[in-house]
Amino acid sequence: MNYISDNTQSIKHSKIRKMFNKALEYDNPISFTIGEPDFTASDNVVEATIRALKEGKSKYSENAGIKPLREAISRYLERECGLLYNSVDEITVTTGAMGGIYQALKVTLNPGDEVIVSEPCWTNYAQQIKMCGGVPVSVPVDFENSFSLDPEKIERSITKSTKAIMINSPCNPTGTVLSEEVLIKVANIAKKYDLLVFSDEVYKHIIFDEAKHISIASLPDMKERTLVFDSFSKTFAMTGFRVGYVAGPSEIISNITKLQENIAACVAMPCQYGAVEALEGGKEHLNMMVEQYEKRRNYISERLSKMPYIKYEKSKGTFYAFISIKDTGMTSEEFAMKLLEKEQVVVVPGDAFGDFGEGYIRISFATSMENIKRGMDRIESFLVNLKVWKAEA
Repeated sequence: MNYISDNTQSIKHSKIRKMFNKALEYDNPISFTIGEPDFTASDNVVEATIRALKEGKSKYSENAGIKPLREAISRYLERECGLLYNSVDEITVTTGAMGGIYQALKVTLNPGDEVIVSEPCWTNYAQQIKMCGGVPVSVPVDFENSFSLDPEKIERSITKSTKAIMINSPCNPTGTVLSEEVLIKVANIAKKYDLLVFSDEVYKHIIFDEAKHISIASLPDMKERTLVFDSFSKTFAMTGFRVGYVAGPSEIISNITKLQENIAACVAMPCQYGAVEALEGGKEHLNMMVEQYEKRRNYISERLSKMPYIKYEKSKGTFYAFISIKDTGMTSEEFAMKLLEKEQVVVVPGDAFGDFGEGYIRISFATSMENIKRGMDRIESFLVNLKVWKAEA
């Protein structure tokens, strides 16, 4: 007897982890795989978490999260995004944005409902949609359009089964920050066809140059049909704390909270107190991290611009570089595996982010400048030798 459900068997392991695990077979790898800040949480956040533990704040909390955190999130969203959410019934604290997205999909999707996702995209979107009985519908973005959403392609993909549009700005893996013009067009489509919008905004503070983050929920008549997902993981280097939240219409939020009651009960209480401090303890730590990410991005861009076979347009946000390797004539996975074999550099093949990611690789620059310099040297050596091999052939 096969004890594994058909639904579970349809879910695939991430190629990000595949490359991460493959690198463990090598002696001196330089890894550009995992999207996790190389910084740790700021001292004040750590101290607030420890203080909560010492004060006995280590019990079950309300399923929606402690009141001080929901109130802090409400103030934060108004301050940073101009969004007004009631902390009582329009915000719920979840186990990272990942937990929030899954529970929101579970609450809103019936079997066969379609969710439009731009692709390349974060690997978990499609998997979670499938886990909740939905159908992911991929709309491609491309290098020539700076990986921005094409609203016309989105509208052409809508069917009678479409329930929602998933957007992610700034975007993992491409680093694209959606313009107000594009967001307005997506908003108009959502209103025209009465669709929900899932807005993943976990990288909204990691932006560079003239880029500006705008939440689609702030546009006219969009708050009532938008779910905003955010996390403390990237902004505050709190990945292991597993604290995120969802803000949106009270009917949906109350049902997400109901699911949380039956899944995890609540997010760890001491971590929630650390999250309160992260929101209200100043931006010095965040500003320092973003400054370092920008320096790393600029260095990578300068180095890549001098290498053969590849194309890269500077990321506007996140800590990822999404690089075209199409001119090598290799598939994304072939390139990644050969680079690991020859130079012990670990990157993520672009098809890890969907079929439309083929022909690209993703580099995470959430690692030290020392590692980045060594890694760029090795990638350059690989590409120069590849040029020699091709000339000899």
